[in-house]
Amino acid sequence: MRLKPFSLLLCLLLLPGLGVAADKTIYGLTEYVRLDLDIDVAAKLDTGAQTASLSARDIERFKRDGETWVRFYLAIDDAHAHPIERPLARISKIKRRAGDYDAEEEKTYTARPVIELDVCMGGTLRQIEVNLTDRSAFQYPLLIGSDALKRFDALVDPSLKYAAGKPDCATVAKSAE
Repeated sequence: MRLKPFSLLLCLLLLPGLGVAADKTIYGLTEYVRLDLDIDVAAKLDTGAQTASLSARDIERFKRDGETWVRFYLAIDDAHAHPIERPLARISKIKRRAGDYDAEEEKTYTARPVIELDVCMGGTLRQIEVNLTDRSAFQYPLLIGSDALKRFDALVDPSLKYAAGKPDCATVAKSAE
């Protein structure tokens, strides 16, 4: 009989956490997203990665009106042959994996340009930071890391795929920071 009051107390202590979880949206391990680059792509949601990464090639920085911009091409398929230009938000230092370390360079990180993109996932639109790198060797051209997942108030269920359905943000206003 002593176990029942303890169980009841434990349940009461866990209730506040359930309220927080109820405010979050459940997404699958993979989701369809719409980028403000007029393209829909499949993305992998990765809570183990901090930043989001978009597959890009021929990435170059240039100056426009005294500001640093980035010009790149999507490295998704041959249909994306036109250059995209965006202001540079910052440079991200991504830790290299053990097999990716070059002793001659003596760098344990890779510097990647970061841009801001509006991303629609399900019915939710958020502006997130995305670093640019060639992901053409990977199955998904977009990786969404934990920083962006926080902005989506996301819970990720790895047993699900495409839980949010097709992106539908036509009538959804951009949320406040």
